[in-house]
Amino acid sequence: MLLTIFLSIIFCAAITIMLLAAVAFIQDRKFFSSAPKEAQEVIKPRDQELFYGARIIGWTLMAFSFLMILGTGVIAIWDGVRSGFTFWQFFFRFVFIFTVYKVYDMICFDYFLLMKFRFFQFYFPEVSKVYSGRKYGYNIKSQLLKLLVIFPAASALTAWFCAYFS
Repeated sequence: MLLTIFLSIIFCAAITIMLLAAVAFIQDRKFFSSAPKEAQEVIKPRDQELFYGARIIGWTLMAFSFLMILGTGVIAIWDGVRSGFTFWQFFFRFVFIFTVYKVYDMICFDYFLLMKFRFFQFYFPEVSKVYSGRKYGYNIKSQLLKLLVIFPAASALTAWFCAYFS
């Protein structure tokens, strides 16, 4: 259980690094496909770097983040296979990691970073009008769909695969 909690923290840290890399350093519109349509429409392309080398730093952080996410998955599966996990043990591990991530995303990213601290608006001030007056940043329905349906289904599929082949 401690490893699962640790992997959840690492997964959340990796997503945080990815967000920082995309928003603050790379600043490419294609990374904001999960933003509301009205925000995507007003985002202006950033042809010029924030400072010299910003995109190199961003892509380095992005690669590091991907490696952290991949490492989380490899360790979660490897440890489960090594420990002789059943389907339900794998399922619980994966659904726990995804649930912690999604709750972290909804609270820290959507509420605090987007609405309270205005992190995204600092780098993309043109979206300030889109988010003014909102109490919550993104579509709560799609967030809950991921939390309650998509992530448990993906966890079950992955758990079945891991249990079947271990």
